[in-house]
Amino acid sequence: MPNPKRRHSQQRSAKRRTHYKASATTLSTDSTTGELHVRHRAHVSEGKLYYKGKVVAEKAPIKK
Repeated sequence: MPNPKRRHSQQRSAKRRTHYKASATTLSTDSTTGELHVRHRAHVSEGKLYYKGKVVAEKAPIKK
């Protein structure tokens, strides 16, 4: 594998890194609950876990 013969300057590295930008996450509203959530992620609403508008899991009561 080829390796660089000399060290890259800090300015050269910084010029390359200018294109790395943070982007805002895309939000969408759930069809069932109407809440905003991050797309393609499950979200909790009123103790239930929703994904694509359907209940995936519910919070079970704690038995003593």
